[in-house]
Amino acid sequence: MKRDCTAKLKQWKDSPYRKPLILRGARQTGKTHILREFGVSDYRQCHYFNFEQDSRLASLFENDLHPRRILRDLETYARCSIRVGEDLLFLDEIQSCPPALTALKYFQEEIPECHLAAAGSLLGVRMSQAPSFPVGKVDFLDLHPMSFFEFLDATGASGYREKLESLEHPDPLPEALHWELVRMLRDYHITGGMPEVVSRHAKGVDGESCRTIQRAILDSYMLDFAKHAPSSDIPKLSLLWKSLPAHLSRENKKFMFSLVKHGARAREYENALTWLENAGLVHRCTQALKPEFPLSATADAASFKVYALDVGLLGALAEIPPVPLGGDFSILGSHHGAFAENFAAQTLVALGAQSLHYWKNPTGNAEVDFLHPSNRSILPLEIKAGSNVRSHSLAFYTNKFQPPLAVRGTMQNLRRDGAILNIPLYAIPVLPRLLAAT
Repeated sequence: MKRDCTAKLKQWKDSPYRKPLILRGARQTGKTHILREFGVSDYRQCHYFNFEQDSRLASLFENDLHPRRILRDLETYARCSIRVGEDLLFLDEIQSCPPALTALKYFQEEIPECHLAAAGSLLGVRMSQAPSFPVGKVDFLDLHPMSFFEFLDATGASGYREKLESLEHPDPLPEALHWELVRMLRDYHITGGMPEVVSRHAKGVDGESCRTIQRAILDSYMLDFAKHAPSSDIPKLSLLWKSLPAHLSRENKKFMFSLVKHGARAREYENALTWLENAGLVHRCTQALKPEFPLSATADAASFKVYALDVGLLGALAEIPPVPLGGDFSILGSHHGAFAENFAAQTLVALGAQSLHYWKNPTGNAEVDFLHPSNRSILPLEIKAGSNVRSHSLAFYTNKFQPPLAVRGTMQNLRRDGAILNIPLYAIPVLPRLLAAT
C-alpha cells in the first residue's frame, strides 16, 4: 500500500547531509515493510538483517564497533556483497542489540556514504534508557498508523484525497462528495490505520475480521509490556492502557489516576505512563494556562488528556462492535466524542505536532480541545463529533483572547463563518493548507 513516508525516505536518500536513519514507530505500523520495499525499489539491493530473528548477529558487534570490519563480517555471514553508496543496509529490530545502535555513530563518522537504515519495536523506550545513544549522529523519521488520506489511497478513493489537497479556499464541497467523505471517515473510525487492518478492509473483509486483527495487535502490546517494561511497572501499564476508553468517554476527559485504580497516585503511575508514550502507544495532551508561545512554558504538567495512537485500536480496546461501517454511530454511545477527538489528536501528531495542548478556563466552565500553533498565532481548535456546531467554550475563548481565527471541526461541510473556520473532520489533514488560504 502507498505510504506518505516513502517520499521522505527518498528525500533522505538524496540528501547530501544524510546520516544513518532510524525509523521510529509503534509495533505493527509497517516499519519493516516500508523500508524493505524502499530498499528494493530505490537501491541496487537491500541487505536485510533482523536481530530478533537471528540472535547470532549481535556477536558481530561485540568486540569492537569499527564499521568497515562490521561490513566485512556482515558480507561474510550473509554471503553477499554490500556496495557502499549503491545498496541499502537495513538493520531491523535493532533494539535487541544495543551495541548496534551505538555503532551508527561510527558509520556516520567513518563511512558517511553508506546508506544505513534501522528500525525496531519500542525504540523510543530503548533510546530513553540507552547510555551511549549516538546523539546528533543519526536522522529520525517517524511512522504513524496510516492516516485517513492514506486510507483513502488504499481503498481506491485517491480522487477524494486529491480533491481535498487541491483546495485553495474554504468553500463548501458538493454535498455528494461531502457525505461520501463523512461515510468513509466513519469507516476509518472503525478500521483505524494499522496497515494490516486497512489492507483487509480494502479487500472487502467484514468488520468483525478487522476487529480480530486489532485484538491481536492489542495482545502483542500486552506481551511487550511483560517482555520489555520494568517488572514493577507491568501491572500498571496494563491498567493504564485498559483505562483509556473510560477516560475518553467522560465529558471531562482529563486523565485521572484514580480512574485507573482506586486510590492510585500520579507518582506511582507516572513512569508507566511515560513508558507508554515512549513506546508510541499514547499521545499526551497537556493543559496550557495561556495561549502564548511557547505553549510548553505555560503548561500545567499535572493536567492532561491521553489519546490512543490509533482510533481503530481505541474501538477494539473499548470493545465497541465493528458495525455498522459507514452507518449510524449511535452504537458508540458515550464514546462518540472520544473517537472524534482521538482522530483529531492522531492526525495533528501525524502532521508534525511535537506536543499537544488544550485550554481550560480556571473556573472550569469552558474548555477548548486543542490549541493549534499557526504562523505567529495560536488558534483554538474545537472538535465536535456530529453536526451540532454550537459551542459555549469556543465563544468564551474567542471573547477572552481574541484570536485572529477560531477553528471548529465537525461533520458539517467546509465553510467560513466570519472569524470561525468550520472544517469537516475529514479535512483536518489539510488544516495547514486551509489556514494559509484563509
